[in-house]
Amino acid sequence: MDNNRHGYADNGSGADMVKGTLYRILEKPLNYARRKSPWILHLDTGGCNGCAIETFAILSPRYDMERFGALSKGNPRHADILVISGAVSRKIKPMLKRIYEQTPEPKVVMAIGSCAITKGVFHDSYNIVGPLDRIMPVDVYVPGCPPKPEAIFDGMLRAIEKFREKVEK
Repeated sequence: MDNNRHGYADNGSGADMVKGTLYRILEKPLNYARRKSPWILHLDTGGCNGCAIETFAILSPRYDMERFGALSKGNPRHADILVISGAVSRKIKPMLKRIYEQTPEPKVVMAIGSCAITKGVFHDSYNIVGPLDRIMPVDVYVPGCPPKPEAIFDGMLRAIEKFREKVEK
């Protein structure tokens, strides 16, 4: 099989070229839909769970993140924005890396709380491997212990805006 000018393998039937053409036709509306409704995956890595409770508050009807198109999902393969809270321990580090790798590009990572940003109260613990930005690139930081729901909400809006910028590129 030889490649045609678009880089698709040509097996003589032209099916691969049809797939490529179909993808190019649908790419713009799919990116538009993806830009307007980012999906969020919240991962709590441990700690005191104060940040997780505040994060669940912004996903509730009181703050209603869904009015901005954000939808909470439980699978990293469907997520666009990773929301990570809690201290990163040695045990969760490989799982956290795997979840980051499973999330499709473009993606935005958001670190919530002092534990995820600077190790917080666990700064001299032997089991905490470090701030989140030593493990993966972080786009949005929300400081606090625990941060108020309004601060997480503002950080989520910044994460949605960064995601929209990445999709438009």
